Amino acid sequence: MKRLFTSFALMIAASVATAEDVTTYMLDNGMEVVVIEDARAPVVVHMLWYKVGSADEPVGASGVAHFLEHLLFKATDVLESGEFSATVAANGGSDNAFTSYDYTAYFQRIASDRLELMMQMESNRMNNLRITAADVETERQVVLEERNQRTENSAGALAREQFRAAQFQNHRYGVPIIGWKHEMEQLDLTDALDFYDLYYSPNNAVLVVAGDVKPDEVLALAEKYYGVIPAEANLPVRERPQEPPQRAERRITYVDQRVSQPYLVRSYLAPERDPGAQTEAAALVFLADLLGGSSFTSALGQALQFDTQTAIFTSASYDGSNLDSGTFSLVVAPSEGISLSVAEAAMDETVAAFMDAPIDPERMESIRTQLRASEIYAKDNVQGLARRYGAALTQSLTIADVQAWPDILQAVTEDDIKAVAAKVFNRDQSVTGWVVASQEEAR
Repeated sequence: MKRLFTSFALMIAASVATAEDVTTYMLDNGMEVVVIEDARAPVVVHMLWYKVGSADEPVGASGVAHFLEHLLFKATDVLESGEFSATVAANGGSDNAFTSYDYTAYFQRIASDRLELMMQMESNRMNNLRITAADVETERQVVLEERNQRTENSAGALAREQFRAAQFQNHRYGVPIIGWKHEMEQLDLTDALDFYDLYYSPNNAVLVVAGDVKPDEVLALAEKYYGVIPAEANLPVRERPQEPPQRAERRITYVDQRVSQPYLVRSYLAPERDPGAQTEAAALVFLADLLGGSSFTSALGQALQFDTQTAIFTSASYDGSNLDSGTFSLVVAPSEGISLSVAEAAMDETVAAFMDAPIDPERMESIRTQLRASEIYAKDNVQGLARRYGAALTQSLTIADVQAWPDILQAVTEDDIKAVAAKVFNRDQSVTGWVVASQEEAR
């Protein structure tokens, strides 16, 4: 019966999971426009993505990308401070923004007949921001308080910051997106405006419009509002400092009395999704599920939580949505009375046993079915689709790469998984972190 259900689910998935209806344009000023049609509801998502994130910041000005994201909600030459979001809300919509290592994005979700208003306002703040020294002082305190709440007040967040800084020895992925506190405190008006003037330009942006729209109408609006903005002639080539060969394992013990449950993390450098070369990334998606997905079916969960009761929690995760190198991580929280060294040895033994044994074909089919189902469900989230394409295009992938991804996932084999696992599980490219409340627990 189980096999019958799996076969039926795959057959239904194959018949439904067709590629989205995507149309692309390139404006004369170098701005890319992506339209995803979905007429099931009279709603549109308007997203503007800039190909700049925290990993593109000048050395010594960490946090400026995220800081500028906040400042974009201040005044422009035609909008008062706060008027942008107030206008969106008054028209029944919602808006927000977010910053990553590789991009900064601004979005509005609103009735489709309000799209022109969104384009008018968003294009205005691309080139006409009017921030003052007072704005900078006020918003800097807001961002510092955000860091206090999300990072300084969290032992886990502070530990992750240290582990990531050790993982990336030369690349800016080792610097927190929100910034190092001592550098955030020094950010000023010049830092913000220099970053804005250089990177917030049409030839460094991707416009994604998804929902109840027609491509030709979107193009006409984009040309009217964004097409008149001049390209940035001095936009630099996007080159970041890359990692040198990593030749030695790094180990960190993070001690914080607020830690209620000791745990260990092992993070490895891993391949990212690259244009035309996504097979390794797809295999790592499977590897994360096989090692640390469900505690009932994953290798770590079965061995450490059920068979030996060495751990109360296990997980594995893969972060490959990056312009540059990704990471593959394992986490184990030991059971009461089990030391971190014993838990780590058990984790390593489990991974070694996994590498030596064949992969259960039924587990492979189960993961394929789950991934296919998630691709289908994703089509019901227009904002999620817009985010998928925007993130990909700002991280060097293409529309074709995004649309090929589901089939690449379905084609992953056991050999693919074992090959990429052997490549990734190199202790010289790893950071092992222990998180404890006291040095007595670090044993």
